Amino acid sequence: MSVLEAIIIAIVEGITEFLPVSSTGHMIIAQSLLGMESTEFVKAFTINIQFGAILSVIVLYWKRFFQTVDFYVKLLIAFLPAAVIGFLASDYIDAMLESVFVVALMLVIGGVFMLFVDKWFNKPDVNQEMDWKRALKIGFFQCIAMIPGVSRSMATIVGGMSTKLSRQNAAEFSFFLAVPTMAAASGYKLMKLIGEPNGVQLLSDNLLTLIIGNVVAFIVAMAAIKFFIGYVTKFGFKAFGYYRIVVGVVLLVLLAMGVDLSVI
Repeated sequence: MSVLEAIIIAIVEGITEFLPVSSTGHMIIAQSLLGMESTEFVKAFTINIQFGAILSVIVLYWKRFFQTVDFYVKLLIAFLPAAVIGFLASDYIDAMLESVFVVALMLVIGGVFMLFVDKWFNKPDVNQEMDWKRALKIGFFQCIAMIPGVSRSMATIVGGMSTKLSRQNAAEFSFFLAVPTMAAASGYKLMKLIGEPNGVQLLSDNLLTLIIGNVVAFIVAMAAIKFFIGYVTKFGFKAFGYYRIVVGVVLLVLLAMGVDLSVI
């Protein structure tokens, strides 16, 4: 992986991580368009640059992370379903990460769904307090996002809105939940890479690339979060639905025409 490829992938990650368009799916597409081989380091890189995106949430919402213990209990409750399922199904999830077809199909399905999200779920309650039932339900919704192309952000925001949270509160809790979820995924992937033969050497040889990727993802993600909160609070999700459908259909057409979009 060259430094330029790392920067491009990091920009894609930063823009899409907190938008309901699937960051993993877009990184798979970007790798395919760049003709990148899906090596162990490339797989680890696409997960570990999430550290930069995590840091952007902490910096933007740092005051919210110095709350009561109850705040962290709710995050833990929401985090547990994905932690358990992610650990048990990690190999299967890794296999799906190499399928552009799965990404394209989920982009279309999720896009159609997002056209109706505001109509079906934008019915906020007067009570916007996060209780354990809301947190657990959002946590189960997050598990759906293990399928590439679904979008963790979309799944958790819809999960929050289904409990009658407002769009803004659902989006912000989605950001907070991203911190333990992405940290666990990044840490687990990093430990797996280190445990591989020559893994430490591979990491050492590409350390600068990884650092650059995280810095770029951090800067871009901060801008994306500010844009998203303002936009979705005011206009809702339809534009993201149309975008997902267009991208997904284009990919499906290219695959049907026999264009090689494999990142393997």
